[in-house]
Amino acid sequence: MKISNHPLWLVGFRPFFSLACLSGLSLPILWALIFSGILSAPVTSFSPTQWHAHEMFFGFGWAVLGGFLLTSTKNWVNQRGYHGHALIFLVGAWLIERAGMCFEGSLPPILFRISNNLFLVSIIVMIAWTLLRYRQDDSYRDNYFFLIILPLFLISKNLILSTEHFQTGWMMAIGLFRVAFLVMFERTLTQFMKGIFQVALLRNPALDASIKLLALTLVFSGLMPDGLAAGISLILALLLIGRFIFWKPQLAMRRLDLGIMYLGYLALAAQLLINVLASFTDLAWVGTVSVHVFTFGVMGLVIPAMLIRIAKGHTGRKVIFDRFDKVVLLIMILGFIVRIVAPQLYPAAYLQWIQLAAACWFAGFSILAWRYTPYLLQERVDGKLH
Repeated sequence: MKISNHPLWLVGFRPFFSLACLSGLSLPILWALIFSGILSAPVTSFSPTQWHAHEMFFGFGWAVLGGFLLTSTKNWVNQRGYHGHALIFLVGAWLIERAGMCFEGSLPPILFRISNNLFLVSIIVMIAWTLLRYRQDDSYRDNYFFLIILPLFLISKNLILSTEHFQTGWMMAIGLFRVAFLVMFERTLTQFMKGIFQVALLRNPALDASIKLLALTLVFSGLMPDGLAAGISLILALLLIGRFIFWKPQLAMRRLDLGIMYLGYLALAAQLLINVLASFTDLAWVGTVSVHVFTFGVMGLVIPAMLIRIAKGHTGRKVIFDRFDKVVLLIMILGFIVRIVAPQLYPAAYLQWIQLAAACWFAGFSILAWRYTPYLLQERVDGKLH
């Protein structure tokens, strides 16, 4: 069998969800060890905090988002996503970027810039080309939001590695992932609730469009006056909470696999409200809490549930969350509590809370890697090709 014909290279989620599991279990632990002084940070021209932010958003985060988008085109525009040699190239570029982030200090600046942008430029061009070429067959007319935000990720990643513009860069990264999650929530939660409980969620076109447009505006919150950004954040949070009430949370919370998605939705709204609070106070803890409510509460809770669903459903298996899957979700909820809630109650143990939260990510994603990497390396069990 040719390497390009191996099951791993049949669909985008297979290699990139494997990488997401590996980066999800390793990156937080590495950061905890660096933050604790146990390990030395990579010798680079940017700070350890910049390295950590970049790798969580553009290493881990884009392994997930890239795998999701490469796979979704089959349902969105009725075209098989990139596979074979194209996927091998993208994975190679992702790995080169990770190596470049560790050895930037030893690379000529031009070589580092190429290694650091090759993956993102390539995958953005490929996905955008698919959406544009087959736009007449697109089942989702709001996919233009992806065409807008995808190029902006390039600006964000380079700002994060600029000492002068680091804050603007990570705020933009959160804003861009926020838009992607909001699009995903609208599509998946509507489908899940209809399939499981036979109920229809409130979908008002004007409301949905307003939410996504406000979120898109907040991508540039780092460039806005604080009062304007706070006002937009407050309006968006209130719209999200209002819609949440009509999305039947009392039903969703009966099931952990759905309830954790709703918790991620609430974390997204909570992060916006914390940003509003930050604009009116000078409390030092607000900024870091805001970032981690999003990374732990939205990304950390929603992504494992999404990985499980896609890894099972797209390999021909029934999407049923067994006890190991539920343990993973409970571990990630514990990680959120340990990282966000516990330090507010007992700040003296801040370092230990960070270490324990990183351990939760390691445990959760280790179980995911152990359970689902074999699925991703095997052919579909239902006999379908991809």
